[in-house]
Amino acid sequence: MPRTPLSLALVNEHRAALGLPARTGADEPAELRRAALDVVLACIDSGKAEPSRPVVKGAVRFLLDRLAELAPGRSVEVRVPPYAAVQCIDGPHHTRGTPPNVVEMGATAWIALATGRLAWAEAVADGRVRASGARADLSGHLPLPIDPPPGRPAGRNASETG
Repeated sequence: MPRTPLSLALVNEHRAALGLPARTGADEPAELRRAALDVVLACIDSGKAEPSRPVVKGAVRFLLDRLAELAPGRSVEVRVPPYAAVQCIDGPHHTRGTPPNVVEMGATAWIALATGRLAWAEAVADGRVRASGARADLSGHLPLPIDPPPGRPAGRNASETG
């Protein structure tokens, strides 16, 4: 199955289906990922539309990049398969093999946690988040402030997985 990359045309196709105006601006990865998050949140709010895989991937990567930017380090690996993973939070880090502190969840749970639509304790308790290791608690870092301060672009730290 061919992969469709995230593009301004794809973002605008989703926005039109939701009755939103077309997005203008650069066809630059960080900006497209931020726009993808807006589309995913609009889809959730509408309850009518399901975003495409490239749009979900863009939103996930945008939010993981924000986490890594706001909580730099390499002591915890946060995974949202099959979309992306980042290392974050200051402290002891690993160099080989499975990291000692891992947080893993699906895209829906990650987007809900990062945007304040789901509480960490609830997500862990009901199994939407799997966290192992002494430092694998993101509650102090969530929800994320979505946009960086004016004049500072969001970082690009997420690496693709899968």
